[in-house]
Amino acid sequence: MDKNEEIELQAAVFQRLVDHLRKETELQNIDLMNLTGFCRNCLGKWYLEAAEERGLDIDYDTAREKIYGMKYEEWKQRYQKPASAEQLEQMNQKKRS
Repeated sequence: MDKNEEIELQAAVFQRLVDHLRKETELQNIDLMNLTGFCRNCLGKWYLEAAEERGLDIDYDTAREKIYGMKYEEWKQRYQKPASAEQLEQMNQKKRS
Protein backbone atom coordinates (compact mmCIF):
# COMPACT_ATOMS: atom_id res chain seq x y z
CA MET A 1 0.00 0.00 0.00
CA ASP A 2 1.41 3.39 -0.93
CA LYS A 3 0.95 6.63 1.03
CA ASN A 4 -1.92 7.88 -1.16
CA GLU A 5 -3.82 4.62 -0.75
CA GLU A 6 -3.32 4.80 3.01
CA ILE A 7 -4.64 8.37 3.09
CA GLU A 8 -7.66 7.33 0.99
CA LEU A 9 -8.41 4.48 3.39
CA GLN A 10 -8.10 6.77 6.41
CA ALA A 11 -10.46 9.28 4.77
CA ALA A 12 -12.96 6.51 4.00
CA VAL A 13 -12.87 5.26 7.60
CA PHE A 14 -13.30 8.80 8.94
CA GLN A 15 -16.27 9.39 6.61
CA ARG A 16 -17.82 6.12 7.74
CA LEU A 17 -17.48 7.20 11.38
CA VAL A 18 -19.07 10.58 10.61
CA ASP A 19 -21.90 8.91 8.67
CA HIS A 20 -22.47 6.51 11.56
CA LEU A 21 -22.68 9.36 14.09
CA ARG A 22 -25.09 11.26 11.83
CA LYS A 23 -27.35 8.21 11.60
CA GLU A 24 -27.16 7.21 15.27
CA THR A 25 -28.65 10.39 16.69
CA GLU A 26 -29.62 8.65 19.93
CA LEU A 27 -25.89 8.61 20.78
CA GLN A 28 -25.68 11.71 22.91
CA ASN A 29 -22.47 13.73 22.94
CA ILE A 30 -22.18 13.53 26.72
CA ASP A 31 -22.36 9.72 26.56
CA LEU A 32 -19.72 9.67 23.83
CA MET A 33 -17.49 11.91 25.98
CA ASN A 34 -18.01 9.77 29.07
CA LEU A 35 -17.31 6.52 27.24
CA THR A 36 -14.69 7.48 24.66
CA GLY A 37 -13.26 10.84 25.65
CA PHE A 38 -14.44 12.51 22.42
CA CYS A 39 -17.71 13.54 20.79
CA ARG A 40 -19.03 15.14 17.63
CA ASN A 41 -17.87 18.56 18.82
CA CYS A 42 -14.34 17.20 19.31
CA LEU A 43 -14.39 15.90 15.74
CA GLY A 44 -15.44 19.38 14.64
CA LYS A 45 -12.52 20.91 16.54
CA TRP A 46 -10.10 18.40 15.03
CA TYR A 47 -11.51 19.13 11.57
CA LEU A 48 -10.97 22.85 12.15
CA GLU A 49 -7.41 22.29 13.42
CA ALA A 50 -6.56 20.15 10.37
CA ALA A 51 -7.96 22.82 8.04
CA GLU A 52 -6.01 25.58 9.79
CA GLU A 53 -2.80 23.52 9.63
CA ARG A 54 -3.28 23.41 5.87
CA GLY A 55 -3.95 27.14 5.59
CA LEU A 56 -7.67 26.72 4.89
CA ASP A 57 -9.99 29.43 6.13
CA ILE A 58 -13.01 27.88 7.84
CA ASP A 59 -14.61 28.58 11.19
CA TYR A 60 -15.76 26.28 13.99
CA ASP A 61 -19.42 26.44 12.96
CA THR A 62 -18.53 25.31 9.44
CA ALA A 63 -16.34 22.51 10.79
CA ARG A 64 -19.13 21.28 13.08
CA GLU A 65 -21.59 21.39 10.19
CA LYS A 66 -19.25 19.05 8.27
CA ILE A 67 -19.51 16.58 11.17
CA TYR A 68 -23.19 16.97 12.07
CA GLY A 69 -24.44 17.21 8.47
CA MET A 70 -26.47 20.27 9.48
CA LYS A 71 -26.06 23.38 11.58
CA TYR A 72 -25.19 22.51 15.17
CA GLU A 73 -28.13 24.46 16.60
CA GLU A 74 -30.52 22.50 14.37
CA TRP A 75 -29.00 19.19 15.51
CA LYS A 76 -29.27 20.25 19.16
CA GLN A 77 -32.90 21.22 18.75
CA ARG A 78 -33.80 17.98 16.96
CA TYR A 79 -31.76 15.39 18.85
CA GLN A 80 -30.01 16.59 22.00
CA LYS A 81 -31.63 15.55 25.25
CA PRO A 82 -31.01 17.20 28.60
CA ALA A 83 -28.11 15.60 30.44
CA SER A 84 -29.06 13.63 33.53
CA ALA A 85 -27.48 14.26 36.91
CA GLU A 86 -25.70 10.91 36.54
CA GLN A 87 -24.25 11.83 33.14
CA LEU A 88 -23.03 15.18 34.45
CA GLU A 89 -21.47 13.57 37.53
CA GLN A 90 -19.67 11.01 35.39
CA MET A 91 -18.33 13.79 33.16
CA ASN A 92 -17.19 15.82 36.17
CA GLN A 93 -15.42 12.79 37.66
CA LYS A 94 -13.51 12.28 34.42
CA LYS A 95 -12.47 15.94 34.41
CA ARG A 96 -11.07 15.57 37.94
CA SER A 97 -9.00 12.50 37.09
